[in-house]
Amino acid sequence: MKLDILAFAAHPDDVELGCAGTLIAHIAAGKTVGVVDLTRGELGTRGTPEMRAAEAEDASKIMGLLVRDNLDFADGFFQNDREHQLKVVQKIRQYQPEIVLMNAIYDRHPDHGRGSQVVSEACFLAGLKMIETIGDNGEAQQAWRPKAVYHFIQDRYIQPDIVVDVTPFWEKKMETIRAFKSQFYNPDDTSPNTYISSPDFLNFIEARAQEYGHAIGVKYGEGFTTERRMGVRSLFDLI
Repeated sequence: MKLDILAFAAHPDDVELGCAGTLIAHIAAGKTVGVVDLTRGELGTRGTPEMRAAEAEDASKIMGLLVRDNLDFADGFFQNDREHQLKVVQKIRQYQPEIVLMNAIYDRHPDHGRGSQVVSEACFLAGLKMIETIGDNGEAQQAWRPKAVYHFIQDRYIQPDIVVDVTPFWEKKMETIRAFKSQFYNPDDTSPNTYISSPDFLNFIEARAQEYGHAIGVKYGEGFTTERRMGVRSLFDLI
């Protein structure tokens, strides 16, 4: 299955918070989209890995993803090394995405920046034919390198290089976030409070999106950073 966009995230719910609006917008435009979570979020204070998996499945249905995988890296302890890079390379070669999205280049949670580094380097390595990988079908995989990689912005403020208008899809994005009932504000949940479980956190998510949207003259936006300078063939592509 070849995908147009493949988003990688350190934890289930990272994609929902950081770039779900962008993914939903592209799915609505007819693009094929998938997500690969690196860990199961097993160190989370609230919920269980099994609950997170079920919530991720619900969020995936809301978004309309074609596929969602999990690489079972150790939450909090995975490293940017050959073993982990090759597992990401396998997924890139399996789905052959034109565009890869990934975690912020640095963030409050150390897994985010580290996951970003693993995926970024794997995107390059996946294009080297001398690196041999075997797919799930037992056959040798062909080299593949995405045409573009972008980092979505998470908790820490980072000046975006590009902002995507997600205004028409904002409510659907919030629906994907609310699918993670164990993680975010739920007045009926008696679990310990965390940084992300207060109603203020969801207000922050909306305020950030409004700030990015304001910068491009729309109501809601999602910001991304790039690894290389972008080019267009026409100035009208920027309108």
